[in-house]
Amino acid sequence: MLHYTTSEAIEFIEENDVKFIRLAFCDIFGVQKNISIMPGELARAFREGISFDAAAFPGFASPDGSDLLLFPDPTTLSILPWRPSQGRVVRFYCDIRQPDGQPFPGDGRFLLRQAVRRARERDLTCKFGTECEFYLFQRDEAGYPTHIPHDRAGYCDIAPLDRAENVRRQVCLTLEEMDIQPERSHHEQGPGQNEIDFQYASPLAAADNLTTFKSVVKTVASLNGLFASFLPKPIPGQPGSGLHINISLFQGGRNIIETEKGVHSEISEQFIAGILRRAHELAAFLNPLTNSYARFGEFEAPRFVSWSHQNRSQLVRIPAAHGDFRRMELRAPDPTANPYLAFTLLIHAGLEGIADRLTLPPACNHDLFTAPADVLAQYELLPGTLHEALAHAQRSAFISSIIPEPLLSSYLAVKAREWETVSRASDCKAAEDDLYFARW
Repeated sequence: MLHYTTSEAIEFIEENDVKFIRLAFCDIFGVQKNISIMPGELARAFREGISFDAAAFPGFASPDGSDLLLFPDPTTLSILPWRPSQGRVVRFYCDIRQPDGQPFPGDGRFLLRQAVRRARERDLTCKFGTECEFYLFQRDEAGYPTHIPHDRAGYCDIAPLDRAENVRRQVCLTLEEMDIQPERSHHEQGPGQNEIDFQYASPLAAADNLTTFKSVVKTVASLNGLFASFLPKPIPGQPGSGLHINISLFQGGRNIIETEKGVHSEISEQFIAGILRRAHELAAFLNPLTNSYARFGEFEAPRFVSWSHQNRSQLVRIPAAHGDFRRMELRAPDPTANPYLAFTLLIHAGLEGIADRLTLPPACNHDLFTAPADVLAQYELLPGTLHEALAHAQRSAFISSIIPEPLLSSYLAVKAREWETVSRASDCKAAEDDLYFARW
């Protein structure tokens, strides 16, 4: 992956007929936003930042003012391949700073960097890889999304049953042009459901790449007359869309998730135990919509706090792999999670497990989708609703020690309003659609 310096980025803009520059950032929910500037403003953006109205975003405004500044990160320079080759458009992800030049405490990229720095102090490096599922739906004559799936194919089907083959191909080639390396893609179980997986990267690069991926999928789908949905459970009775988060843990340049076949290092077990301990508190951030909880407990989406090797009914599993590909896979999150906050919290939870020298409980080798009641009674349930997840987050000293105010209170307040809107509606499904379908 290319990493431009500030001077190299400015030179690239001048030499490649770039006419518009998008300064991208995410709100507290992980939704990408941007401000466009002309090339002549880029040097000033690097030097002084570009201001925006923080009061327009929940959790961003400070008591003493509403202005925040976007500082483009030159290492994230990327051409947008779907825009014209003449008069090109490029995008930078930005760091958010306060008017005095200090980092904005609520900036997800800043919070993730702090988590990475804390891990580095223990000579630990985390690498993240994501497996993201999504649905493709038809649009109506006016261009608005419908609930009609793009096809009726199933898991790993091929054309002509799989009508999304060319869409996935176009997404992958577009990502490659943006210097992001997809690892594999295929049709998933649900009608119109697809999955694209990524190579491992640093936590910040992985979060940036996932944000880019979602934007590319939405754009490519639209160019093909389709609507891409990352909603966790867009079709009742059909498989939900998950965001499986894979984490490798390195120490001294060596992957320590597994020291030899079936034997884990003590540190990696403590790291996994830390994540399991905080699973209930993390749910409001890993599964942030009312719709998120309709996915749990069926079609390989976990319901219980448990772990095992290769068993897809668990919250955490250790897939079959070797060398640097050894990893833990967290199976509960969904694609509507803010990746910056999600990765931040997961790193801190794992590091807390190491600091507290937690013991990893015995592996669960049962299929928890079919196990009898006496087996299921041995394991804690994940939150069953957004309301329950928010209650865990609100009373969590762990969460409040990492997510600063007012970001945390704003996030929880917005999510509480979403829960109230849906739970009080006479038609909950219609209320969820109004809130989420077109947006996610």
